[in-house]
Amino acid sequence: MIEHLRKVLWNQFGASIDMLKNIIALWPDQYWNLTNKVYYLSYHTFLFLDYYLTIPPTNYNAPLSFTMISPDKIPAYAIDDLLPARLYTKNEMLDCLESCRQKCKAVMFGLTEKTLEQRWIDQPDDIAGGATLKYSVLEILLYNLKHVQHHAGQLNLLLQEETGRAAGWVADAAES
Repeated sequence: MIEHLRKVLWNQFGASIDMLKNIIALWPDQYWNLTNKVYYLSYHTFLFLDYYLTIPPTNYNAPLSFTMISPDKIPAYAIDDLLPARLYTKNEMLDCLESCRQKCKAVMFGLTEKTLEQRWIDQPDDIAGGATLKYSVLEILLYNLKHVQHHAGQLNLLLQEETGRAAGWVADAAES
C-alpha cells in the first residue's frame, strides 16, 4: 500500500508542479517585475511549495531568498509578508522550480508509514501558520498540493485574461 501511495502522491504533485512551471513559462516578460502580482504570486507559490516539502522545516533556507516585512508594510501587489529579496528572473524561478520538483519526488519516494504519521513541525517558526503546526507529514503534503493547485489556477486565469492564452491541464507528472 505504501508503494502505491508514494506513486500516486508523486504523480499528482509532479503534475501540479509541471502545470505551475508551464504557466510561469507562458507569462510574457512585461509581467515579470516587482510591481506585478503575477510575479509575487509565482514566487509565493514556489516558496511555500519548497517550504512545505522541508521536513521538518527547522532552519529553513529558501533557494530564492526572501525578506520578512511588517504586515502593515506589505505592498498592494504582494501576497504576504515574505517578499523576494530581489527580482528573480523567470529562468531562475523555473530552474529552482525544477530543483524543487526533484526534491518533491525524493520526498514522495522516501515516505514510510511512520514518517507519514509524524508531526510535520514541532515548534512555531516565522513562516508556518498556526493551523499547519498541528499537521502530520501526510496532511502537510496534501495541504501543499492543494496550495499549489489553488495558485496555479489563479495564475492560469490571470494569464488567460491578460494574454488570451492559458496553459493546458496536466493530468500526470512528466517523466524525468
